[in-house]
Amino acid sequence: MNRLVKIRSQEFLCRERAALDSKRRLFWLAQAEEWEQRALDEIAHHFRECNQAELSAA
Repeated sequence: MNRLVKIRSQEFLCRERAALDSKRRLFWLAQAEEWEQRALDEIAHHFRECNQAELSAA
């Protein structure tokens, strides 16, 4: 889950830059969206691993 924290940090930085850089706001928001999707993918991956471990243990 440390990876998720790093991904969310990148997302936050992009959103922060979007708020401060009005000329490139759309670029930074698009970058933030990409990081958000990576975070969602990481969460899904984590749950798949957890489910597989539970099935193997059963």
